[in-house]
Amino acid sequence: MSEEVDAPYGPTIKRVRTHHLQEMKRRGERWAMLTAYDMYTAQVFDEAGVEVLLVGDSASNNVFGNETSLPVTVEEMLSLTRGVSRSVTRSLVLGDLPFGSYQASAEQGYLTATRFMKEAGAHAVKLEGGREMVPQIERMTRGGIPVCAHIGFTPQSEHALGGYRIQGRGETAQRILDDAKAVQDAGAFAVVLEMVPGDVAARVTEELEIPTVGIGAGPECDAQVLVWQDAFGLRSGRLPRFVKQYADVRTVLLDAATAYTQDVRSGTFPGPEHTFET
Repeated sequence: MSEEVDAPYGPTIKRVRTHHLQEMKRRGERWAMLTAYDMYTAQVFDEAGVEVLLVGDSASNNVFGNETSLPVTVEEMLSLTRGVSRSVTRSLVLGDLPFGSYQASAEQGYLTATRFMKEAGAHAVKLEGGREMVPQIERMTRGGIPVCAHIGFTPQSEHALGGYRIQGRGETAQRILDDAKAVQDAGAFAVVLEMVPGDVAARVTEELEIPTVGIGAGPECDAQVLVWQDAFGLRSGRLPRFVKQYADVRTVLLDAATAYTQDVRSGTFPGPEHTFET
C-alpha cells in the first residue's frame, strides 16, 4: 500500500516513518518536530503537518509542575504517549524515555522502550547520551525499536553538567562530533543536538548521514524542535534565547477565562440560549 497522499503541508506522506526523515535529509529538505502531551495539541500539530511529535520528558515541567525533567515516571510518560499516538494520523510519535529507565543497562533500556511501543503506541523512542548509550541503542535497534539519540546539553544530566550550560565549545567540540558518530553507528535514525554552538552543529550535520534535530543549535541542522508551550506562548517568564515565540496563547486563555468568570458572576451566563425548556 502506498504511503504517498496529498497533504496540505509538508511532504505528501500518509504516515511519516523514520526512513522518510532520512530521505528528506538526503534531498536537503528540512522537517519540524514539536512536543505534544495530549490529544488536542497532537491533533492540531498533526493537521499542521508537523512531521514528528515528541512526547518529551519535558512534560515533567510543562504538565506535572516539577522543577526539572527528573521526577517524571515511566507510567506518566506512557499515559501521555498513549493519548498522543491515538490522536494522530500522519505524524511520527516519539516517546521520551525518562531518567532512570534505561541508563542501568542495555536490557533495562530495551524493556522500557518495548513498553512505549506496545502499551503506548509510540513509533520510536528517544534517549539521552552519546557514546555511553551505544549498548542501549544497539540493543533497541536489534530488537526492532527505532531510536533517536540526544546529545549536547542533556537535561536529565543537568546536575552532572553543572546546570543549563552550552556544550561543545572550544576543545569539547570534538566530543560532540564523536558522540554523534557513535550513536549513528549504533543504529540511531536521528540525533537531537541541544545547546550546541551553531558552527559545531553545522559540522555534525554535514558529516552525519542521519538527520540532526536542533534545539539551540543554530540553523544548519536538518530539523528543529521546540517545546510547544514555549513556542506558542503558553508559558510565561523568561524564555531561552533559542526560542522563537509564534503566538501568545496564555493571553488568549487568560482573556477567555476572565470573560467567563465575569459572565458567571454577573449572571450573564448562562442565558436563555443556553437553557433547556420544558
